[in-house]
Amino acid sequence: MGIGGCIGLLAVGGILTFAVDWDIAGVNLDLVGLIMMAVGIIGLAAYVSILKRRRVQPPAPGAPVVEVEDHNRYYR
Repeated sequence: MGIGGCIGLLAVGGILTFAVDWDIAGVNLDLVGLIMMAVGIIGLAAYVSILKRRRVQPPAPGAPVVEVEDHNRYYR
C-alpha cells in the first residue's frame, strides 16, 4: 500500500466517522471509519519508515573510495 492508499483510507475513514449519519443495521459506521483511519496511519508510518531506510547516503566529499573486486566474474 503506497502513500496514496494510506491517504485514501484516512480520507474515507474521516468521511465515514465525521460526515455520514447513515444508520445500517448491524454496522457501526463510526467504528468502521475509525478503524480505517487507524489502518491508514499505521500504513503511512510503515511506508515512511521503509522509504527512510531505502535512501542511500552519498559519500562525504573527500572520503576514500573503496573499490571491491568482483569475485563472481569467474562463475558466470
